[in-house]
Amino acid sequence: NWAMSMAVEKAMNIELNDRIEVIRTLMAELNRVQSHLLWWGVLGMDLGAITAFFYGFRDREKLTDILEKTTGARLTQNYIQPGGMRFDIHKDFVEDVKGFIKYMRPLIDEYETLLGGNVIFQERMRGVGYLTAEEALSYSATGPTLRGSGVPYDLRKVEPYGAYDRVEFSVPVGKAGDCWDRYWIRIEEIRQSLNIIEQLIDNIPEGKHTVLKPAAKLKIPKGSTYSQLETPRGVLGVFLEGDGTEKPVRTHFRSPSFNNLWTIVKMGSTGKLADLVAMISSLDLVIPDIDR
Repeated sequence: NWAMSMAVEKAMNIELNDRIEVIRTLMAELNRVQSHLLWWGVLGMDLGAITAFFYGFRDREKLTDILEKTTGARLTQNYIQPGGMRFDIHKDFVEDVKGFIKYMRPLIDEYETLLGGNVIFQERMRGVGYLTAEEALSYSATGPTLRGSGVPYDLRKVEPYGAYDRVEFSVPVGKAGDCWDRYWIRIEEIRQSLNIIEQLIDNIPEGKHTVLKPAAKLKIPKGSTYSQLETPRGVLGVFLEGDGTEKPVRTHFRSPSFNNLWTIVKMGSTGKLADLVAMISSLDLVIPDIDR
């Protein structure tokens, strides 16, 4: 939603207020944590650690409850729209988010003990699925897949949008470029996302939640527009070609999973067949994102 809204706003020169930018950033980071919790649980299940799946989903549900209060949906949250958001945040939003941060921080260490500290898990991940920086770049990989190979590229730092230029956070970068590095980076990103949220949650500016009238008809000016942002899996880009009408002549999405998938051609060319499970799971792919 945010990527598409940014493209429309860029094409139409729509100016947003600070409240919108901060709330969008908060929602994006909450979704990043939610996404990584899902990935962590599924990764553990893929490699035989069923308990990780239950723990990951248990904590993800707490976050989903918070998002549902504001967005009205648990999965397909059609919340951000051109010009702002569909609704303002729920009256309990700030208190609920602060409670989740306090709840989640110590659990990350438990995650590390339960799964990351498991010797069998480490043997399945360390030294498996090598991908060099040059190889990752040649396949146009982004997100944790690229950063796991040692390339510190994160749009939140390189091309700040939303409220990312107002907060301090680190970009975790791997050294070996194996499955373990891609695992470690996402664990660290959960910590960094909580840091970002904590810096913004008590400083949400006053103002309206949208700068456009409800159900306003938007006409995309003639010409091409490209906008992009950093999703939990990498760069999501939106290309719009307008002709001055309400419907773009062409819309194209540059999805992160499509490019990240192809790295399996390189990293999967050696090793054991069973290693493919760890490799694919370490990429955190969304198959409909590839197959559409």
